[in-house]
Amino acid sequence: MTHPFVLLVVAKAPVPGLAKTRLCPPATPPQAAEIAAAALLDTLDAVCAVPGAMPVVAMTGNLGAAARTAEIAEALRHVTTIPQRGRDFGARLANAHEDAAAVHAGLPILQIGMDTPQVTPAALSAAVAPIRHGGQDSVLGPAVDGGWWALGLADPRHARVLANVPMSRDDTGIRTLQALVASGLRPSGTPRLSDVDTMADARAVAAACPDGRFARAVAAVGGRAVA
Repeated sequence: MTHPFVLLVVAKAPVPGLAKTRLCPPATPPQAAEIAAAALLDTLDAVCAVPGAMPVVAMTGNLGAAARTAEIAEALRHVTTIPQRGRDFGARLANAHEDAAAVHAGLPILQIGMDTPQVTPAALSAAVAPIRHGGQDSVLGPAVDGGWWALGLADPRHARVLANVPMSRDDTGIRTLQALVASGLRPSGTPRLSDVDTMADARAVAAACPDGRFARAVAAVGGRAVA
């Protein structure tokens, strides 16, 4: 029997000048936006291939001004899209869980971002397994930079703790873990993944998924050939 779950992607429209600005230089703003768009598209491919997943994308930004607008619009036809809401990133994450739970009531949620395009359907299935099949209450997937790349909650209401966790810091992962434990949860872990903040990150991630859009977009920076 398949046990459905929500696979929630928190995403930002890849608009040149606003997306992945830490890649510049050596990337130009349009190249950085292409990399961000490719990351989102590869992530959505993986998400939509996970058996039993109910894909939901919490989106912010102007898709009309984004790189690969038409391709992203086509990919989003296969998922439920909800707007992000909240004053800061922690609040937007918490609200995304609440809003996704309103769309698919009673299901566990695994939330990821668009910065780990190397993730595979098998890795996502494994990450959600503790809350989907194993009777665990939560999962937290650590990122190499000290943050986290995945959060799974058997009861999405526990995501409210994210509103009080400082995000985008090198201690965000441990602070999130502490907040979950303080709320009574006992998170399982996942393999550690690198997300994409710098060009060094982007090239390392591209090497881990050389056949996708992301690797081709990264290869276009610095005069590297695009397959």
